[in-house]
Formats: sequence, structure tokens, C-alpha cells
Amino acid sequence: MKIAPVFTAFASICLLSSTLSAQSNQGDTTKNLYIDVHHLGPGKVTYKAVAAAHKKDLAVESKYGVHFINYWVDEAGGTIYCLSTAPDSDAIRKTHAEAHGLLPDQIFPVVAGAESPIVKGGYFYLDFHEFGPGNVTAAAVVGAHQKDLATEGKYGVNFLDYWVDEKAGLVVCLSQAADSSAVINTHREAHGLLPESIVKVKPGNQ
Repeated sequence: MKIAPVFTAFASICLLSSTLSAQSNQGDTTKNLYIDVHHLGPGKVTYKAVAAAHKKDLAVESKYGVHFINYWVDEAGGTIYCLSTAPDSDAIRKTHAEAHGLLPDQIFPVVAGAESPIVKGGYFYLDFHEFGPGNVTAAAVVGAHQKDLATEGKYGVNFLDYWVDEKAGLVVCLSQAADSSAVINTHREAHGLLPESIVKVKPGNQ
């Protein structure tokens, strides 16, 4: 599978249990769920700085009807992923603009999967599958995710959640594992759908 240009940017740079985030707010059916991505570049992102910016977002979000649920930081790649509910993508841009001026490079409307609890130990990873517009449905991903859950124990992986952008044909998986190869091996054995890329991230609200 080849990655579309917009997804290449996305992948080069999302929900957890309540101990990590306010994920239960995804149940708000009056709003849409989004992942927005900020590409700042290698060496230009620190977790501490992102935590400070996130606090500013939280102070402004209600003005625009946005609720930031969680964020993930790829310090090595210099990229930040934010998960939120909002009336529309413009509300997210306005919140970021007023809070700290750091506008996202991409905003993806997504459908959430079924969350699993966090376990002790292991690193956090986001892995990315690109199927192309019109080539994936949320219903189909449910089946693949169940196969991952049936296989993950063999490789010491804990799949926490996933998100689907049906329009763009993107699937993003969040997991815990000792290393990235364990995640890839689980996908390979479970259904053979390997991610185009995988990044190690540090989740917010920890």
C-alpha cells in the first residue's frame, strides 16, 4: 500500500481509560470526534512545552464548544497529536489560535473504536494504516481489531483503541508494547494488514 501525501505527513509525526484521559466524553453525540496534528519538526517539541500549551487549550475550549480529550507527543519526530470533540474543525483551529497560536497542519474527522484499559509497563505507540478513500469502513475495522485482541497476548501487546477516517481511508491504532516490532508482528499474524508507519509517543494527562 502506498501512502497518500497528506497521510505521509500525518504518519511522520487518536482513547484511553479514565485514568489517562477523559475518554468517556466521546459519548457526546452532539459533537464530532477529531484528531488534529501539529508538525513542528525534530528537536522542536518537548513534552513539558506541549503540556503547557494543552493547559491553554483547556482554558479556551469552552468558548468554541471544543473538548480536548487527550494528546500524544512524538518528541523524536517533533509532532503532536490532539484528540477532541468539536462542532466542526474550524472550532478546533480557533481554539488553538486563541490559546497559543499553534495551528494544526491537519485535522482528521474520525470514528472511535472500543477502548481497552491501560496495563502497567510498555511504551505507547500509534500505528497508521492507509487504505485509500472509500476502501475502509468502521464496520470492517471492528473485525480486524477483534483479531488483534485475540493475538496480542502472544506478543505482549495491549491494543488500547483505534480511530477510523472512512473518507480518507485511514486507520490509526493506539497500543502498549515493549517495542514497535511486537505491534507489527501482532498485526501480521492477526490479519496481515501491516501499518505503513509506527511512532513511539508519550500520552498526555500522565
